Amino acid sequence: MIKKILVANRGEIACRVFATAKKMGIATVAVYSDADREALHVQQADEAVHIGPSASAESYLVIEKIIAACKQTGADAVHPGYGFLSENSRFRDALDEAGIIFIGPGKKAIESMGDKITSKLIAEKAGVNTIPGYTDVVKDAQQAAEIAESIGYPVMLKASAGGGGKGMRVAYNREECIDGFERATNEARSSFGDDRVFIEKYIQQPRHIEIQVMADGHGNVIYLGERECSIQRRHQKVIEEAPSPFLTEEVRRKMGEQSCALARAVDYQSAGTVEFIADADMNFYFLEMNTRLQVEHPVTELVTGQDLVELMIRVAAGEPLPLSQADITLNGWAIETRVYAEDPFRNFLPSTGRLVGYQPPSGEGVRVDTGVYEGGEVSMFYDPMIAKLITYGSDRAEACQRMVGALDGYYIRGVSHNISFLNALMVHPRFIAGELTTNFIADEYPDGFSADLVPQDEPEVFTLVAAAVHQFYRERSGMLSGQLGGHECVVPNHWVVAANGEQHSVEVELTDAGFSVQLDGVSYQIVSDWYLGDPLFTATINGRQLTVQVERKGSGYQLFYRGATVDALVLSPRAAELSRHMLEKVPPDLSKFLLSPMPGLLVKLNVAVGDKVEEGQELAVIEAMKMENSLRALNAGVVAKVAAAAGDSLTVDQIIVEFE
Repeated sequence: MIKKILVANRGEIACRVFATAKKMGIATVAVYSDADREALHVQQADEAVHIGPSASAESYLVIEKIIAACKQTGADAVHPGYGFLSENSRFRDALDEAGIIFIGPGKKAIESMGDKITSKLIAEKAGVNTIPGYTDVVKDAQQAAEIAESIGYPVMLKASAGGGGKGMRVAYNREECIDGFERATNEARSSFGDDRVFIEKYIQQPRHIEIQVMADGHGNVIYLGERECSIQRRHQKVIEEAPSPFLTEEVRRKMGEQSCALARAVDYQSAGTVEFIADADMNFYFLEMNTRLQVEHPVTELVTGQDLVELMIRVAAGEPLPLSQADITLNGWAIETRVYAEDPFRNFLPSTGRLVGYQPPSGEGVRVDTGVYEGGEVSMFYDPMIAKLITYGSDRAEACQRMVGALDGYYIRGVSHNISFLNALMVHPRFIAGELTTNFIADEYPDGFSADLVPQDEPEVFTLVAAAVHQFYRERSGMLSGQLGGHECVVPNHWVVAANGEQHSVEVELTDAGFSVQLDGVSYQIVSDWYLGDPLFTATINGRQLTVQVERKGSGYQLFYRGATVDALVLSPRAAELSRHMLEKVPPDLSKFLLSPMPGLLVKLNVAVGDKVEEGQELAVIEAMKMENSLRALNAGVVAKVAAAAGDSLTVDQIIVEFE
């Protein structure tokens, strides 16, 4: 058996592998860059080795430094996690040459499946359904347009070495195809050092379904059910679940058998994922095979009861799989949401900084895979994932219910996060009904996501909690005042809660169990052991359990529930009456400025002082997280001042251009 594992990765996946290794009695080694010196994965490992500067190209992607760390610590095996070097055949070669076990598949599988053109040809030969398209490399934009017209629009342009949504563009006409080819080529070159692009038919209203396979070195190959990954934004998965609410048992079996056939065709060993796209009639087609552990593997673990990392380790050690296909059964339902440091109300711009407050949820059926902690940093150098939140239930409805509750209780401060967006998705009628496609987010939020799109089906919850919390604060203040003044202080219990532009009169009484609140003629009994300063108000209101995040904000309270953030003032009746006459503060007019919507590199600036611009004209291009983002004019105008230059590193809201 393997004695010591070095994880050539960081963050939550490194922590995840360490957990299984320790359970198996295997020693662990972390590697870290300058930015990760105090990271959670470094703290959780038995040993840690510094491997260089913060930029991944100078640390986590340097094969020689990983090999040196193995030799320094005596690690006899490496788990690559996902991303970084996980699908790099040169890394596999280097480990083999050094006599270090790679916990993953062989070079043949990595190389053949890592190239989308080669993998499609192999899949066709293995009897796997494939999408119609042009499987050779496209030479230039003109050829791309000619091929697209022969296949028929819409088409998908894909980087051959691509992944994670980079180097992918959908084109519905010739103009979009030419532009998309240039964008896909540039992103592919920047992200993978390989600018080859191919074209295939774009399946409309598609579902993204993937099969988890596991294979050993003794000829055994099994599949462990499927994962539905259709909820995506810009080709990046947002929510995953197992099993799929769409597949029948017969289609599941066919997809599984084809996946195993593909694995056998490339002598696969270890965990792998075969990804398919399915249409409304359950016709399915091969997309790609990921020769590594997937981000969303926890949902498969929960419904199968298998530890995929342990199986990977045992296979790498030369052991046969301890189970057969007949041993795999799917029990219950699991859902995973990806919690990111990004602002959904500003086009999902990444957010970086220190987690000044961090409290992940817990409870029955709740799992959190994370690589951060309170006081730690979300770095600008890496993927802004905070955690993977996974919930399990006996059926889909229970798993969804637990996810919504867990999102309510996920307390994060110091960086922006996408929990409002995740909660809005979870309670969306289409999601609840299981009517999913990869176009779900684009269809339901065509103009982007905004605070107005966060459902507030229970506005009374904000009023009740604000009133209860305020009464508690006043009672405590009154008690202290009475003690200091030597006489009893009478605390009023009649308030007006002002929130969302409305005012509601309430009466609040403290009880032995919590609070009794009268609101709009209805009596609410709130059972809670909440204490002053606790950011999570967990309670049972008239028999229904819920969690509301609450913080004092100036003279009021900020509450977060079901993805909605509400600012509430709790006023005396007289103060509420006077407040109606207060003037509202008008926000500043920024329409004359082009502001950077994100931190990133200004790679192109297309205007100069005095230029006339038209509505929709591209003004600048910013690169962030290796993705190019085009900034266009909202209105026609004349450039009065240019405040930045190509090559500048920009911060959020930094002025780029000022108009007359």
